[in-house]
Amino acid sequence: MFQELNDICQLAKQVKNRSILELFTDANRADKFSVSVGDIFLDYSKQNICDNELSALFQWAENCHLSETINEMFSGEKINKTENRAVLHTALRASKSLKHSILKETAQEVIETENKMAEIVDNVCSGKLLSASGEKFTDVLAIGIGGSYYGIKVALTALKPYHTTGLNVHVLANVDGGAVEEKMRLLPVETTLVVVISKTFTTQETLLNATAIKNWMLSSANNKDIIEKQWFAISTNIDAVISFGLSKQHILPMWDWVGGRFSLWSAVGLPLALAIGNQGFSQLKSGAAQMDDHFKTASFSENMPVLLALLGIWNRNGLAHSSLAILPYDHSLRALPGYLQQTDMESNGKSVGVNGEKLSWQTAPVVFGQEGTNGQHAFMQLMHQSDDIIPTDFIIALNSSSPFNSHHQVLVANCFAQSEALMQGKSLSQVKEELSAAGFSSDDIESLAPHKTMKGNTPSNTLLLKSVTPKSFGALLALYEHKIFVQGALWQLNSFDQWGVELGKQLGNQILKVMDGEQSERLSSSSLSLISKFNQAK
Repeated sequence: MFQELNDICQLAKQVKNRSILELFTDANRADKFSVSVGDIFLDYSKQNICDNELSALFQWAENCHLSETINEMFSGEKINKTENRAVLHTALRASKSLKHSILKETAQEVIETENKMAEIVDNVCSGKLLSASGEKFTDVLAIGIGGSYYGIKVALTALKPYHTTGLNVHVLANVDGGAVEEKMRLLPVETTLVVVISKTFTTQETLLNATAIKNWMLSSANNKDIIEKQWFAISTNIDAVISFGLSKQHILPMWDWVGGRFSLWSAVGLPLALAIGNQGFSQLKSGAAQMDDHFKTASFSENMPVLLALLGIWNRNGLAHSSLAILPYDHSLRALPGYLQQTDMESNGKSVGVNGEKLSWQTAPVVFGQEGTNGQHAFMQLMHQSDDIIPTDFIIALNSSSPFNSHHQVLVANCFAQSEALMQGKSLSQVKEELSAAGFSSDDIESLAPHKTMKGNTPSNTLLLKSVTPKSFGALLALYEHKIFVQGALWQLNSFDQWGVELGKQLGNQILKVMDGEQSERLSSSSLSLISKFNQAK
């Protein structure tokens, strides 16, 4: 593995300073370096790569037995080695026959859970299921964190035009009391349905927030069975949920083969389904299933997730670019960079391989981003004029959900212009010619020109969606899921655990004990001093 990846890196070193723009002397480059799946089109022609380099990447993926690894995931092999688990979120969006084929005896439980989830949505929306006060629900509050939050948040934001049920759906994740107080001011106690999402029902932030909301509702409502009638939970810890006060009939299961950051497709998606309806949720899953089928069957050269993954490795390991910018030029996709930060960096932000040995290569890039055009007036200055080259994914819908067509045309123009500008840059001689043509003096030209040069040669992908719909958005999420999986497989790490998250939780609990007066020899003098200042301030 190391030698083959090293060969790829050596190949990349030879072309690192090659001009991407000069590659377009091939008039057919844009057609050759693009691929479509359903309603998504990928143009990767602005990457610093040629046919022979792509071929080397495809051959490397073959030598790494990528096809077999893909089949192992879809068939339910326990590829999450450190937790001895299968990775089967894809089965949740598969047909019933595929569910039975893959999940065996668990298939029926999954199907029954989907049916129960759909029934809840129908009953809430129709008024068959009413609040404790006998009123129809107006609002939904989803309480979770991490994977029990990000997927819901990004989908709720992206699919706002498809919120057809009339329910206002809110999410609460941050343990900051200010976030809790904000929800309390906003929500009507008597007509709010609460969904608590926690696989173990022990997550500190989620339980603290849930307890605060529970106490607020009990103190504000006249009906003391409000928790039993208005609360639902997605969890495996049934006893803990019942002890919290919920009805057993209001608990939907989770499975250990569904990781949190890939759980939107399960009952975790209930708050989203309550916003977009059962039909919209089915379309979301059908878009993801379409991408699944493509990923399983397409050759590497036509496989969109594989292409994105290999191009990412080429940039990360071959060309030594350490970051990845996600720039959705669509207001509805503004939460996507944050979602992909978790999906990518929590999955592949590791330096130890599946065999427990230290890896000899870099893995996940630093992912960041913002909606366009706001990012142009923030961090894109650095992207254009610093020495750092930051590969970029531009994402845009060809058709807007808003009626402001002139705005959308300007938005699209900005998206295309930025990808072109990052690639072309502007040389010192070009700047001098422009300043001379504008009538600047020789002295002014010499003084000003260096400040207006831009390095260019920044690689980018452009992803075009026909429009942001439940189906196309489902496909987009699945595309990035599979891209990240492929990169983890080729980097030979486990993309489906997150042990790094646990250390902060453990120390957080220890610090709470120190705040309450216990002694600790594990904490640094800095942390002990900070705790002292906090206690004094109280």
